[in-house]
Amino acid sequence: MSETTTGSFETWRKGYGLIAHNNETVERVNALAASGRIDPQALYRILAAADRLTSAAMWTVVHMSYARRVDLSGAPLPADAFKPTPEGHTGGSLNMVPAFVGYLVANALTGTTRSWLMGQGHCVAAIEAINALTGDVSPRQKGRYDRTEKGLSQLAADFYSYAIDAEGRAAVPLGSHAGPNTAGAISEGGYLGFAEVQYIHMPLPGESLVAFLSDGAFEEQRGSDWTPRWWRAEDSGHAIPVMILNGRRIEERAQIAQQGGSDWLAAHLRHNGFDPFAIDGRDPAAFAWAILVAEERLERFAADPGHRYPAPIPYVIAETVKGFGFPGAGTNAAHNLPIDGNPSRDDAAQNAFNEAAAALFVPPREIERAVGALAVHDGQNRPLESRHPLALRRPQTPQLPEPEWTCAGDPPDCAMHALDRWFVRVVDANPDLRPRVGNPDEMRSNHMGAALDRLRHRVNTSETGIADAVDGAVITALNEEAVAGAALANKGGLNLIVSYEAFAMKMLGGLRQEIVFARRQREIGLEPGWISVPLVVTSHTWENSKNEQSHQDPTIGEALLGEMSDTARVLFPVNANSAMAALRSVYDGSGQVACLIVSKRDMPHRLDGAAAGRFVTKGAAHIDGDPGEADLQLVAVGAYQLEEALKAAHRLKGHGHRIVVTAVCEPGRFRAPRDPLEAAFAANDEEVAALFPTELPRVVVTHTRPEPMLGLLRRLDGGPTRTVARGYISRGGTLDVAGMLFANRCSWAHLTDAAVQLAGWSRDELLTQAERAAIDGRGNPADLSQPAI
Repeated sequence: MSETTTGSFETWRKGYGLIAHNNETVERVNALAASGRIDPQALYRILAAADRLTSAAMWTVVHMSYARRVDLSGAPLPADAFKPTPEGHTGGSLNMVPAFVGYLVANALTGTTRSWLMGQGHCVAAIEAINALTGDVSPRQKGRYDRTEKGLSQLAADFYSYAIDAEGRAAVPLGSHAGPNTAGAISEGGYLGFAEVQYIHMPLPGESLVAFLSDGAFEEQRGSDWTPRWWRAEDSGHAIPVMILNGRRIEERAQIAQQGGSDWLAAHLRHNGFDPFAIDGRDPAAFAWAILVAEERLERFAADPGHRYPAPIPYVIAETVKGFGFPGAGTNAAHNLPIDGNPSRDDAAQNAFNEAAAALFVPPREIERAVGALAVHDGQNRPLESRHPLALRRPQTPQLPEPEWTCAGDPPDCAMHALDRWFVRVVDANPDLRPRVGNPDEMRSNHMGAALDRLRHRVNTSETGIADAVDGAVITALNEEAVAGAALANKGGLNLIVSYEAFAMKMLGGLRQEIVFARRQREIGLEPGWISVPLVVTSHTWENSKNEQSHQDPTIGEALLGEMSDTARVLFPVNANSAMAALRSVYDGSGQVACLIVSKRDMPHRLDGAAAGRFVTKGAAHIDGDPGEADLQLVAVGAYQLEEALKAAHRLKGHGHRIVVTAVCEPGRFRAPRDPLEAAFAANDEEVAALFPTELPRVVVTHTRPEPMLGLLRRLDGGPTRTVARGYISRGGTLDVAGMLFANRCSWAHLTDAAVQLAGWSRDELLTQAERAAIDGRGNPADLSQPAI
């Protein structure tokens, strides 16, 4: 070791403030220096800078929780410099600082900008503090947050300021969790456990992702244990999980700590196919070393021509104490506010803060030198960490072949079969888009057999006679969150999720996290570029009548209709053509999650190709009758609902009444828009009036429960004397389709009766005595004849 290198080593070896290096880390770093991969002098110089940046960022984090401002002289803060009501997830954020700085170090050492993901989004203060110190902030933060006293004071003042603007939006570009204004963030991380099932599906070949995970979230999703089942060197980049093992949740020890800590976790991970190793989670050098070693192990596996799956995925266990570096470390209080008392009015708390902050303080000149040592992006010809590959996902626009439309006179066709056939053609037309299908179970039963045969279940060992393969693109497990995560994570490719409607509810948290993040990006002018992801729910409420009521649940569509409709789309195709047109519409968009409620039983031909396209584009279409001449409108949301509406119209028209039947494909287009973005997506007043004339009385029959749909379609609602709604009223069991329709008062006869009451027509004239008795609950449901259409 040269004299200069020895001096650099000694500077780093001494540590800085509370940042120290144990013997194991020193040996590991020295071995890295001796490997020839990295210039030793540069290595030690960058690591010494990392110690100083880590300490400065920890100092900034605690000010963000407690202080209105900072003092870069290092002087103690007086009482009036503290927030009257401090707030923050201080302990976890302190733990994330050395982890993220270690990530920056790994990038600087190898000249590669890796992607990053943080599952514990509530630790955002760590990211924001480091970004402000390094100057790598988001566009809306630029000029507001930097490493000057003014910039860091503004950062501290804005954190949990609850500032709101005149439009009711957050008035500062800083939140409690990672958000679109957090430079480089790709997920809020508010729903713990979803990063764990997504990260392995994110990087494309040639990319590398560091996924920061928490020991608390480890308890959320069993699907995270299956990571080695899914990774393939041939179609994926490096994915490096890094768990911050601090041992505590909010009110007690984490389950890992109760089970036996790091040793227990390592044994658990090995049992599930990982290659775990532990590091000092208080030292940025340990994180940098771990990232480089994990990548080296994955590269070595991929280079072995005889490699067999599952791959032993390196898993970094970063052992630390929650809130390390500040009073209250290792206690429940460390989660939020670790100091006992409020420094703005408690002298003891004020002194505790100032003494702890002094141990973390780094003079501005030292910070400048540290940042300069790490700010080598231009010289290495690489982007800033805020512009890592996953943060800029914008895959090529997919080629969408013209669907093979069914025609009038064709026999009834299955919408799922049609969708299946067209999806395979889309996959074949886009060989450069990595496909992923998330499938909890029964893909062939759900009539996606062509896609299954084309893409196959991903397995480690293939089974003869089964549609599976080591390189399969269908991620199958009886865990809805895990398989949905595979598709939601694959933002560089082409995705599809298929599920029973009832069980798709288990995916809702993961779907909503994607929807909210994408919507908030739009709100600040950042259009997400990934190809929209469809969730196809079938075996749905009405056709799953043969199973018990657990299988009869339309809630997923209702819940997603509660989100902003320009980003969370919900579509109800009514036949094969409209199912293909709906899926084409989804893939033609970006940054949206779309739920398609699709029947898997054969349904009559109702719309040709051109009409199906208009139906999806406009959100609704007249199926039968002329609205300009009608006395009453039957509005159907859903395929089975349309068929019953047409039967009711047939009965009514047979008695001289003029009826128009209108099907709604996308109810969200007809809601009262809640902001300008949604208004641009929704139909305007003229378009609504053309489809739903204001003077017509209306009977709405919906796939969903009637109340939420009627509330959503308030612009169509003429009040209780002009509009009535029928839908799922939470009645079911082991029935057939006719039984489900009858039980929920959605049969053609119930719709006819609703029209009679609304329009004042003669009930006795329109329904037979037996039919009236049946719908009144006094007769036999089998007496309801099925009028031909």
